[in-house]
Amino acid sequence: MADITIRGAGIFGLSIAWACIQRGAHVTVIDPNGPGAGSSGGVVGALAPHVPENWNPKKAFQLDSLLMADRFWTGVEEVGGIPSGYARSGRLQPIPDMKGLDLARQRAISSAALWGKHATWSVNQADDAPWAPLSPTGWLIRDTLSAHLHPRSACTALVSALSAKGVTIQSNGPDAGAVIWATGTAGLEALNRQHHRMVGNGVKGQAAVLQFDAGAAPQIFADGVHVIPHSDGTVAVGSTSERDYEDPGTTDAQLDGVIERARAAVPVLKDAAVIHRWAGVRPRARSRAPMLGHWPDRPGHFVANGGFKIGFGMAPKIAEVMADLILEDRNQIPDGFEVKASF
Repeated sequence: MADITIRGAGIFGLSIAWACIQRGAHVTVIDPNGPGAGSSGGVVGALAPHVPENWNPKKAFQLDSLLMADRFWTGVEEVGGIPSGYARSGRLQPIPDMKGLDLARQRAISSAALWGKHATWSVNQADDAPWAPLSPTGWLIRDTLSAHLHPRSACTALVSALSAKGVTIQSNGPDAGAVIWATGTAGLEALNRQHHRMVGNGVKGQAAVLQFDAGAAPQIFADGVHVIPHSDGTVAVGSTSERDYEDPGTTDAQLDGVIERARAAVPVLKDAAVIHRWAGVRPRARSRAPMLGHWPDRPGHFVANGGFKIGFGMAPKIAEVMADLILEDRNQIPDGFEVKASF
């Protein structure tokens, strides 16, 4: 039985632990701050695909991961008994102008070739349904690939499933066997210090939760804002992307602007009360892709980091390829995701 030590109990660390434990590994997860303590404890949880054009390995990897998500989260929920909030309910996007309408129709064609029968990207006339976003052109994009989950619930579901398999999250402990560093922004900062250059950095995000029950409605992306209806009768809206900030944990007028844009785009939210405001720092690798694989110059050590904005959507596939690499010495990681791509 292989020993695996995972440092970091965010979405990458917990997902990799889940993949490894199912293959018979002995896994220890260590995080002094507890599970989901960093950006994985956010509130939005949009699992949204890249646009179906200019195809590349990153988009193909994400497509695979999004298609794996239902099976992944169903398995987690069945073992742990805790809901993740996962739902593949699609996404609506208002089309702002005629140029955007032409582009959306071209993407509808390319999606058939790139997504195949797995999902659709269609252009439809807007209607007056309560949940429909306002559209300046009267047209909306609807895709059936987008999904969402509740980040905190998803982390709790993984912790419960791991616990059912005998794995608990420890606050400290020694390394044993292969060591995976899934330590988010702190891990990127450590790599920066070691290599004396910018390997990655933290980007602050702010989001809010509104009291509104939209049921099983699709998520909305409008005016740069994600609007996510969660199964607990709330709607999350977010988020900002701040390279420069003074306090990583406070919210300010930038979040007020996000809430105003969400309400303007989705009028049914006009009077929905704000019940929670959140801020956190998300890890972004220099390559802007997830950073995965061997840690150069540290035999037996591996990195899984850089999930900026797409971490939850990429997690099922990342867990699979990291387990492939560590347990079977089979490298399925795209070149652009390798750790060296950010060095």
